[in-house]
Amino acid sequence: MPTILMTAPYMIPFLDRFRPALSEYGIDLIVPDVRERMEEDDILKYAGQFDGTICGDDRYTARVIAACAPRLRVISKWGTGVDSIDAEACAKFGVKLGRTPNAFTTPVADTVLGYMLAFARRQPWMDREMKSGKWEKIPGRTLSEMTLGVIGVGNIGKAVTRRAKAFGMKVLGTDIIDVDHVFVNETGIEIANLQSLLSNSDFVSVNCDLNPTSHHLINADTLALMKPTAVLINTARGPIVEEKALVAALASGQVGGAALDVFEFEPLPLDSPLLKMDNVLLAPHNSNSSPAAWERVHWSTIKNLVEGLGMRVKK
Repeated sequence: MPTILMTAPYMIPFLDRFRPALSEYGIDLIVPDVRERMEEDDILKYAGQFDGTICGDDRYTARVIAACAPRLRVISKWGTGVDSIDAEACAKFGVKLGRTPNAFTTPVADTVLGYMLAFARRQPWMDREMKSGKWEKIPGRTLSEMTLGVIGVGNIGKAVTRRAKAFGMKVLGTDIIDVDHVFVNETGIEIANLQSLLSNSDFVSVNCDLNPTSHHLINADTLALMKPTAVLINTARGPIVEEKALVAALASGQVGGAALDVFEFEPLPLDSPLLKMDNVLLAPHNSNSSPAAWERVHWSTIKNLVEGLGMRVKK
């Protein structure tokens, strides 16, 4: 009977729905108390006790995987990003790694558009003024007057581009791999280098994976290239943006604003200067929020787990 370490925070509250399906495969569960993710030491407490895991952004480092092998056979990630899992160590120790590509493209792209509209039309700020008793007209702009820069033109970057073009925006894109020429012709996105994109964009949306080439891609030097009125939007991964540098750029007026769904350290520490900044919109790593998307990912993650254990998926 295989034992599974269940640490995906989006699934744990609904486990009663999934237990019958898992029991059909004779799967036994270990369910720790998880708030956001399991760190190295949290997982090491269970080393050797489980054959597979359904996890969130847990830190499956080389050290953890070595300690959990050879019993550990499969890591089934809830969602798309696997930057917290050492893929090389998985290959070395024969651990299968499953994920759900393209899981949250629609809600994340909608979130980016929502942030752009909020900053362009100034609704959150007018709402605040009205509720404090002030009749204050704050000038806004239309998205069609503005340029969007998309860093990472993958599934989400493409979806953001299509939405922005529907609003009449000029869109610049950059990526470390060639962008599909059919998509370029379809949307009219202009492929640029990072420096040109940052210098010419009113909004900069970070939509790339977190990997060695993108860690702290947005730093003091790259922030200095942005317009003083520009807004940085990060719905990808926190460490792509060097947070101290961003705080300094926001405080000095070097950058006009930021919309952040992800952070270098999550949950965001309560002493973070970002919490007191009026030119910043914040969310608790929630741009994936969508009941329909979550439902697909729940069952896809279970399927990846079962297949990784070498079992045949029942219809």
